[in-house]
Amino acid sequence: MMFLSLLISYLMGSVSFSYLIAKKLAGIDIRTQGSGNAGATNTLRVLGRGPAIAVLVLDALKGLAAMGLTFWLTDGNPLAYALAGLFAIIGHNWPVFFGFRGGKGIATTVGVALGFSPLAFLISGIITILIIAITRYVSLGSLVLVTILPIFLLVLGKEPAFIGVSAVLAVFGYIRHWSNIRNLLSGKERKLGESEQRTLK
Repeated sequence: MMFLSLLISYLMGSVSFSYLIAKKLAGIDIRTQGSGNAGATNTLRVLGRGPAIAVLVLDALKGLAAMGLTFWLTDGNPLAYALAGLFAIIGHNWPVFFGFRGGKGIATTVGVALGFSPLAFLISGIITILIIAITRYVSLGSLVLVTILPIFLLVLGKEPAFIGVSAVLAVFGYIRHWSNIRNLLSGKERKLGESEQRTLK
């Protein structure tokens, strides 16, 4: 049942709401617009606030839903529950339905964080929002989120599986944001509210 639940979690994560919403509303492949990322931030820059909020919520919910389904299928196995969140994010980042070209996994990580610990989610979320509000760098806020989540899970004494998987998610976050890290260090990173003009070929 664990193998089945993880497969289902990956397939659920592979549903790219950014791609589907952009195709439905504007007839475009979001991965050829703006930064080329199939996620909420690029959706915000290309399509605006409403579609971006929808993508953010739906991407978070699919991670949480995958964990909930796995909890039910495995009789509450904490390792399977934690790995389900990881596999949902793997699906989001490398979706089988969309040529393995997905997003960076932060919105789905938000849902997984909520599934691990509402309190850790709340504290990490508040700090992340403050970082974004002060700096207007979504990427910086995302990196802060994945960095502090395992720390708060550890401090709160949560399941070792939750802490271990959240640490893996931090590694994923840094890998997927490597270009953003370089841009932040060089002062070239786009701030929230700056329109995205590029169309990728």
